[in-house]
Amino acid sequence: MPKRRKRKKSGIPGVSFSWKRATGVTRAKQRIARKTGIPLTKAGRQRKIGRMVKGKGCLVNVLAISAVVLLAVFALVVILL
Repeated sequence: MPKRRKRKKSGIPGVSFSWKRATGVTRAKQRIARKTGIPLTKAGRQRKIGRMVKGKGCLVNVLAISAVVLLAVFALVVILL
């Protein structure tokens, strides 16, 4: 197998361009995340869930979601039997 050549960086060092920032995609995503309170990045969601589970966040939300899921499962079992 031939070795892959490293691609030379072109442009001015220290200057970069992001089409997402230029078109406003980044800002829109930030606004959505702030309004909903749910991070849009995988790492952000994992940190938030970790804080809730460890008790550094709102454990009431976790318990409420768990209760809804359990009630849904219970309702399905009752309906199917």
